[in-house]
Amino acid sequence: MKTQPKTPSSSAPAPAATPAAATPAPAAAAAHANRMARRKALQDRRLAATTAEKGLVIVHTGPGKGKTTAALGMVLRSLGHGYRVAIVQFIKGARETAEKTALARWGGQLAFHALGEGFTWLTQDRERDTAAAQKAWAVALDYLANPDYRLVLLDEINIALRHGHLAIGQILDALARKPPLTHVILTGRGAPPALIARADLVTEMTLVKHPLKDQRIRAQPGIEY
Repeated sequence: MKTQPKTPSSSAPAPAATPAAATPAPAAAAAHANRMARRKALQDRRLAATTAEKGLVIVHTGPGKGKTTAALGMVLRSLGHGYRVAIVQFIKGARETAEKTALARWGGQLAFHALGEGFTWLTQDRERDTAAAQKAWAVALDYLANPDYRLVLLDEINIALRHGHLAIGQILDALARKPPLTHVILTGRGAPPALIARADLVTEMTLVKHPLKDQRIRAQPGIEY
């Protein structure tokens, strides 16, 4: 008695189909190439219309964290290019910061001055805070006038402006007279409108969540200082 060969069951799994994206159709590839060509042409036109180098006035403000941290990233880039950099801190200074210790290895290429005396609610002395801010500003002026320094970071200067320890006219006048290729970064929440109007680049840090406010986690080394 002959045995009939078994036919495949209709329930057997069908062979896996090759994803369409694995081998794009020639038309899709051509469309992508055309889009990228148009985008490159647009970018080339934009670059052709740009001007030469210019020393920028950069403002980092807003209630979110990261203003000084972002500025220190620019400091590191400038140092990597071999530029001389100056940092003047207006509120910080009551205790040594880790960034000052880390950056000390750059030697004469970097000038770092932490000339503040701490938060105003700790000093509780307006005249003393004003004197400290004016002293820091006098130091900053020397670097702002020196073309040998390609980048000057005025850390937390916006706080000194907000509390009236410095006048906005002082800052705008110095920015108007700085060397053409010197970049200046001004950090701190509450940047005044006149400074924002003068700046070439303004970034506002937005607060979404904060470990102190949301979880009662105090400032930690390596994150806040």
